[in-house]
Amino acid sequence: MLLARNAEGLYWMGRYAERTSHLCRLLGGQMETLVDRPIREINFGWRRIYGALRRQPPGPAIGFGGFDDDFTLADSFALADDLTFERSNPDSVWNCFGAARENARQMRHCITGEMWSCLNPAYLRLRLQRLRIADIWKVEPEGFYARVSRDVDTFMGVAERTMYRDDRWRFLQIGRCTERVQLTISLLLAHVEEIMTAEETSDHDWMSLLRLCHALDAYTHRYGVAIRMDRAFDLLVVDPRLPRSLCCASDGAARELAALAPGPGPAGGAARLMARITEAVRSGWPPEGPALKDRRDRLRQIETRCRGFHDVLTAAHIRYDADEAAP
Repeated sequence: MLLARNAEGLYWMGRYAERTSHLCRLLGGQMETLVDRPIREINFGWRRIYGALRRQPPGPAIGFGGFDDDFTLADSFALADDLTFERSNPDSVWNCFGAARENARQMRHCITGEMWSCLNPAYLRLRLQRLRIADIWKVEPEGFYARVSRDVDTFMGVAERTMYRDDRWRFLQIGRCTERVQLTISLLLAHVEEIMTAEETSDHDWMSLLRLCHALDAYTHRYGVAIRMDRAFDLLVVDPRLPRSLCCASDGAARELAALAPGPGPAGGAARLMARITEAVRSGWPPEGPALKDRRDRLRQIETRCRGFHDVLTAAHIRYDADEAAP
């Protein structure tokens, strides 16, 4: 049986790695809109990111109200700094990448040497360069986010190729899939809230969401170039063939939990809860049509079930009562 501290370290390593990659994709996509997109779309993107992170932007009015190009760029500079290098923001790229590497350092006896040799140099390059937002803003900010995202993706690819498929691997994957489930739900809900409250919308809003989730090619292959919001939403939620869909992420977590050895704590609770979440994603989803509100409400119900998963998992495998643990 895997020690509780090792299970926790691997679980959080997977979560922080996924969170870093996700945030880099959001910020990289947002940086691309600064080049030639209308101010409305730029502000829409920032509101969507902060809504998905459930974080208030810095300053009393930064980011969301300007209608002048100069003000929009100045606000974008401050917002990108807050989400990239701000030390007091626990969900900044800097802190998430550092947390993933710190968990990997403490778990070196549980991961392969190839994994450590991949992640540690990438982290040291970021630290030794002592980058600030002004440094990446001068050249190509989207390139910075793409490089960090590639570093994380390479690390997870090396893990895929080199880790032994025991409980160590399963906790890493459970952390990664759990984080992806929660991040996907938060992003979709933030996007829908912005769509439903916006004075005007465009197909580009949905195209940008599909692109952020690496789903635009899959959408056009399946449905063509005409964007329908219900089809875009359904693809990102219930399509099991899309790697970043909610269905695929919950399936991955449920599969690894089912193969996991029972924990010393309450037996089977985490596996049963994730199975119910997976079933909620697959069944009862609204049919094709323009009823965006029905999809939002259904997704909120799924989010409610997800909120307790972390506590159930840690109670069974990490922070259980040793005196009451199963033998």
